[in-house]
Amino acid sequence: MSRKDLSFEQLSPVQRAAILMMLVGEETAAHVLKAMSPSEVEELGAAMYTVRGVSHETVDAVLDEFFDMLRDQTDIGYGANAYVRNVLNNALGSYKAQSVLSRIKPASSERPIEILDWMDAPAIAELILDEHPQIISLIVASLDFSQAADVLKLLPEDLQPEIVQRVANLTTVQPEALRELEEVMQRKFKANTTLRASQIGGVKAAAKIMNFTRQNMEQRILKEIKKDDKDLMEALQDNMFVFENLIKSDDRALQTLLRGIEQEILVMALKGADGALRSKLLGCMSTRAAANIMDEMDSLGPVRLTAVQQAQKEVISVARRLADEGTITLAGRGGEKMV
Repeated sequence: MSRKDLSFEQLSPVQRAAILMMLVGEETAAHVLKAMSPSEVEELGAAMYTVRGVSHETVDAVLDEFFDMLRDQTDIGYGANAYVRNVLNNALGSYKAQSVLSRIKPASSERPIEILDWMDAPAIAELILDEHPQIISLIVASLDFSQAADVLKLLPEDLQPEIVQRVANLTTVQPEALRELEEVMQRKFKANTTLRASQIGGVKAAAKIMNFTRQNMEQRILKEIKKDDKDLMEALQDNMFVFENLIKSDDRALQTLLRGIEQEILVMALKGADGALRSKLLGCMSTRAAANIMDEMDSLGPVRLTAVQQAQKEVISVARRLADEGTITLAGRGGEKMV
């Protein structure tokens, strides 16, 4: 049987991958090969020689299989906004990309302001700045948390606490409120939207937005909110990045953090930590250092809960400072990538 007579069923998985490599072009194929091991390159390269003469029907079958696998394993068709936006920004620059996006945006949407996902933070901030704080808070609450934080940073400082406070107090937004928001969007974009009751906002949403702000901005906003509603301020703090969240961070970040914590503070903070978090943090130390910490914890005996909580807050304060400086990345909180 000649190479040209190979059917789709007769192709091995490597041969099917080889056909895809022949289709993507030399430059893309070269990038893929660079990511492979020498043995994988050799195997795939050999397979590419065996499929040079396959029929168009076989190629079509390989492509159909590939796209079926892609649909099963990715979110293509569901939330491709960020991907399309990033591709266009990289290809055209943000100014030209926004011009294109304004013409090709989806015509329908489950969220009344999904179009804002296609805009950068400065554009959104400029767009909503002249709206009532309730409208601004509704829009901010509907954004991705990191995007919402970026927009919040660009709003006037005296307005920021009120927006966070309003976001925290949002619960279920009924169609009447969304109708007002729709009118704003129609005026801004001349776009229609679908109205339905939506669960947005709330203390947890506001806290997540705050997690993406820098510590000095966070403290200033919480201080202002405390003047009007101390209970809300405390609820926000309780839902923001807390000591227990450290378990989600990688060992490298935790090792850097632990080097900046005084031993007596760490001992007290770990005294009230659950077993999993305590084990993770001790595992980021040398065996000797971990043993010393354990000995000191045992020698402390019972301690007041308030003392433990204060020590844990001090650890988090250092963690957030390091994250703001870009020294570490805390999982579950916005920040610069680790360098």
